Amino acid sequence: MNAFYELYNVMNGKHIIMIYEGEFNQEITKTVLSMTENSFGDFGIESGIRKKIFNVMVEVLQNICKHQYNNHSAEPSALFLVGDNETDFIIVSGNIIENSKIEIVKSKIDKVNSMSKIELKEFYKVSRLESTLSDVGGAGLGFIDIARKTGEKIEYEFSPVTSEYSFFSQLARISKNDLND
Repeated sequence: MNAFYELYNVMNGKHIIMIYEGEFNQEITKTVLSMTENSFGDFGIESGIRKKIFNVMVEVLQNICKHQYNNHSAEPSALFLVGDNETDFIIVSGNIIENSKIEIVKSKIDKVNSMSKIELKEFYKVSRLESTLSDVGGAGLGFIDIARKTGEKIEYEFSPVTSEYSFFSQLARISKNDLND
């Protein structure tokens, strides 16, 4: 995956519905969701696709809010983009994470990416029943829900920033032709 090349192509083609760079909190998340939802009409996006995009956006934004590293510097801590290309709507996000968390995130995404649609559905049910809230308030269902809503593998990469931190980027695709849940 090359999320940044995909981002470049979307930005170069000016197929951007929403882009935000900076620190995320609950208020900013609500604003980003509201602004994007209002933009859907301008882009003529069908309601079934809107719902999928919105659901994936919520999961991605919650993950950023809960897991972003706040470096308290002038550098933005996260990036979020919703755009499209000829075949898909894409949701790209990126944020700084501690290197010690890379293997945990990677193993969760790889596990989800290895499952069929039926396996994901069952894994989601089991995970919901067995879940407990983490120390940041999540139950670990975000990646599962993203994969279920998109029907696609989650693309991701980790780019080293320092010896302690990396930039985690992920890309989710929602086909313009697939309205099936």
